[in-house]
Amino acid sequence: MRQAGRTRRMLGLSVRTGTTLLRSRVGGNADWQALGESLFDGLSELKGPAMKLAQVMSQWDDLLPPELAEELARLQRNATPAPWEDIRTTLEQELGELQALFRHVEPAPFASASMGQVHLATTLEGQQVVLKVQYPGLEQVLEQDLAQVRRILRLGRWFKVSQSRLDALFDELAESLRQELDYVAEGNMLRRYRERYDAWGNIRIPAPVDSLCTSRVLAMEYVPGTPLREIEQVDDERRQHVASTLADWLTEELFVHGEVHADPHAGNFAVDDQGRLILYDLGAVIAVPPERLRGMLALLSATLERDPVAMDEALRGLGGRQGEGAPLALYQESAEAIAPLFAPGLQDFGDVRVHRRLRELSPRVWSALDRLQPPPGMLMLARTLNGHYWNLVRLEARLDMQNRTAQVFQTYAGQGVGLPS
Repeated sequence: MRQAGRTRRMLGLSVRTGTTLLRSRVGGNADWQALGESLFDGLSELKGPAMKLAQVMSQWDDLLPPELAEELARLQRNATPAPWEDIRTTLEQELGELQALFRHVEPAPFASASMGQVHLATTLEGQQVVLKVQYPGLEQVLEQDLAQVRRILRLGRWFKVSQSRLDALFDELAESLRQELDYVAEGNMLRRYRERYDAWGNIRIPAPVDSLCTSRVLAMEYVPGTPLREIEQVDDERRQHVASTLADWLTEELFVHGEVHADPHAGNFAVDDQGRLILYDLGAVIAVPPERLRGMLALLSATLERDPVAMDEALRGLGGRQGEGAPLALYQESAEAIAPLFAPGLQDFGDVRVHRRLRELSPRVWSALDRLQPPPGMLMLARTLNGHYWNLVRLEARLDMQNRTAQVFQTYAGQGVGLPS
């Protein structure tokens, strides 16, 4: 699609989204399913930054209307694939004649994502590999697409989110998308993570195939597994083992290495036949500075203490909550909603009562955005942690979160972070 056509299509989707949001805000009849279907059809064809933004939004399924969240979630698993001939052209431009390298490349995609498409292949030596191929022309249209995404994000002004906050959210999203176009960096990240977790017997990370990697093609060994979104097929004992591994890994990432895998949708994770957690995609990894971790722990400590005044102070310390009038009652109800997950002993992440209470709070969160004002630099981290949380929900994890958090607080006890009593 030509850039002019892309721009018109994205503007049309932006207008339709804005109209639906306005109807919802003034108490009218908002057809969220129709909006979701329209966004799925349009963004599935367009790919790129706008589709990535919708995938980000779909992981906030505790905030979005269920009908809209369900339609946007389809972009993670059923996006319209790019034509094989376009993908083949990119492969030949990057690698040369395919017959000289492969016995076979499967024309039907193994997966279709926002920035690239994955195809299975077999090398002449008989090795099965996956080829992650960047969509043709994406680098050339990225900046123009991002300009349209900035316009879409400005709809947040209807919720009285300041322009500076919206700009900060856009800058963070744009940097993440530019990072995802760098397949050389992703290959290096795969190597670094493989070395980091080499001693962990319960995590698998595919190895890059260096001879087949370029700036627009990332080749990796084929590591089959059951996708996390289909994990209900696995028995409970193995599912709990995977949930514990995921929780251990996230804790290690954040509090030992100060970074986190920032694309947590369920399609990027799987479980092999030995119950090991497979990490498929490392195109987006974000750093979490120590001062931000301390601020997050201060907010968590205040939340576990159910102290709304301390929660407000912690949010301000992170750079949020710029408006007048602290929503203390909202803080209190939020703390009470998540408290069951941090009670003593094993707690069930599949407990729908927790999710129901959080969903019931979401309209009040939206209405308080003019006072809450999301902290700058926290968009991707908040989205990431939310996505990993929902992966634990899908696993129906049973975790002792009180003990886990106590160990983390103990580590940070000498750095100005108070332990909850």
